[in-house]
Formats: sequence, C-alpha cells, structure tokens
Amino acid sequence: MDPVVIPLLVVALVVVFLVASSVRIVPQARRYNVERFGRYRRTLQPGLNLVLPVADRINTKLDVREQVYSSDPRPVITEDNLVVNIDTVLYYQITDPRAAAYEVADYLQAIDQLTVTTLRNVIGSMDLEETLTSREEINSRLRAVLDDATGKWGIRVNRVEIKAIDPPHTIKEAMEKQMRAERDKRAAILHAEGERQAKILTAEGTKQKDILEAQGTQQAMILRADGEAKAVELVFQAVHRNNADPKILAYKYLETLPHLARSDNNTFWVIPGELTEAVRTVTRAFGDEPTAGPPRPEHPEEAAGAEAEASHGTRVPQFAAGSTAALDAAAAADEAGKQAAAAVSDAKAEAEAAKSPQVPHLGRSSDA
Repeated sequence: MDPVVIPLLVVALVVVFLVASSVRIVPQARRYNVERFGRYRRTLQPGLNLVLPVADRINTKLDVREQVYSSDPRPVITEDNLVVNIDTVLYYQITDPRAAAYEVADYLQAIDQLTVTTLRNVIGSMDLEETLTSREEINSRLRAVLDDATGKWGIRVNRVEIKAIDPPHTIKEAMEKQMRAERDKRAAILHAEGERQAKILTAEGTKQKDILEAQGTQQAMILRADGEAKAVELVFQAVHRNNADPKILAYKYLETLPHLARSDNNTFWVIPGELTEAVRTVTRAFGDEPTAGPPRPEHPEEAAGAEAEASHGTRVPQFAAGSTAALDAAAAADEAGKQAAAAVSDAKAEAEAAKSPQVPHLGRSSDA
C-alpha cells in the first residue's frame, strides 16, 4: 500500500469524528446544558445545534414538559394530636434548565422534602375534622409555599393535590358510627316530616269533606224550604183564586186529624178545642138542622149534662147517632173525617140539584 494513503485515511477519519462531534440534534420539549471545559456555556434549543468538538460537552438533558410526581404517604400530626397519613400529587414544570441543573442537586428530592415539611406545618394548625373538610385551603397554602421556594430552582409548581388522608382505624370506626347516626337521624326526620305532611293532608281532606257536606246539606234544606214555600204560596193563591168557603176549610181541617194519630213516634196526641166547632159547622152546613144556633137536646137531662160539661171547660165533639162515647181519640178523628166527607158529598149533590129546576130538591136525611 502506498504510504501516503494511510495518513490520508487517518485524517479523513479524524475529520469525520470532529464533524460528528460538533453536531447535536435536540428533540422537541427538551433542553441540553452544554459545558465548555467544565464550565456552563449555553443551553441547546430543539433542532440542529453545533458545538466545539472535544471542548464542549452536554452535561444534563432536561424535559421541560409538565411533570407529575406522586409522593409516598407521610405521617402528619393534627392539632388534636391525631396521626394521619397523607400523600400528595405534585404537578410541576421546568422553566429554567440552567437553574434546575446547577441551583439544586436533586430537585425532585428537594420538592418532596419541602412538601412534607410544609404539609406538617399546615396540618399541625388544624384538627382532624378541619383537615378532612379543608382540602382546597391546604392545597392553596402548599402551592404558595412550594412555588415561592422552587422559583430560584427554575421550577414552577402548577398544582398540589392531596391524594388521600388516612386517619387511624379507631378514628375510622368512630367516623363511621357518627355517619351512621347522622343518616339515621336524617331518616327519622324525613319519616316524621312525611307523617306530619300526611296528617295535615288528611285533616285538610276531612275538613274539605265536612265543609262540602255541610254546604250540600244547607243547599238541600234551602231548596226544600223554597219548594215548600212555593207549594204553600201556590195553595194559598189557589184557595183565594177559587174563593173556597168555610165548608172546604173545615173539611181539610178535619181531614188532617187522622194523620196525627197514625204517627209511630207519638204516644199521645191532643185534639184541639176547635174540633167541636168544626164538626158543628160542617153538621150545620150540610145537615137538616137550622144554622141559626146550636142544636138543642130533646131531653132536659142531656141539656143539664151539656151545661155541666161546659162549666168544667171541656168541649166534647158531637158525632152522628151511631157514635159511642167509648171511642178513642183516633177513632173519633176518623169518624169526624168520614162525616165531613159525607157532608161534602151531600153538599155537592144539593148544588147540582139547585142548578137543575126540573129535579126536585133532595135534602139530607135525618138519619145520615
């Protein structure tokens, strides 16, 4: 081999090595810190970058995307001296690759220890119940402290979230009992409220029912009274329009008396004193006796008995010859009604006879 070729090959290999060493390609969302002779020189941005071979070297490669770091559960003592285990989740992002590489040796460990100490300070000023219900406040206070401390490290803390708060087993049992009692209490309250509403609605329904029934009864009584009033008015107008004489009125008066005796609820009933006068009026109107005065008895003994009864204030009705003194009040009323009906029939017959001149006048027989 030619002795000149070998040096040329060596030179070519050295040139290729130097060119390859001077070219650096940085991926997207990455940052490379370059040192020249052991001193920070610059940070390479994504893309094609040139460095001095042998003199420059890449010290650290950093990812500038938002990172998630989950810490292990750490014991923390609350204000009421209860030990709880709390683990957190940290969202951070590198904003200055040079500070992240040269201001702190291990930024993840530093953030973890700072989170634990800050969390113990925050939880130490709260009791267990406040710790369980104040997660937003704890998160905001942790984020403020961590963001202020990690700013000089070139790291920005975006969010800090408490992943879990684990109290002791005895505290869990007490909390479960308290929760169960609270739920039983709310269930009892809801049940009582439901019964109360049901009773109120039932009372309202009963009230409305009673009101409607009373109103219905009132309307029925009003309509019934109006009907009776109109019926009485029509009867009164018919009586006055037809010019009824005392005979008809006396007959209607006597016709009502038997209905008083037929009632099942009456143990006794009273015959008014006007009954005798009504019977005498009908008898005088339709009988053969003169209307000038009351009939006189044929024997003086009967006249004396009548005067004795009149002196004691008792008026006895006079019936037909077939009547007896042993009839009770109901039989007397029926007998009077029958005599009145017969008298009305005779009166109608006399009126028809009076209208016909060729028919001889037929008077009421003495034995009627």
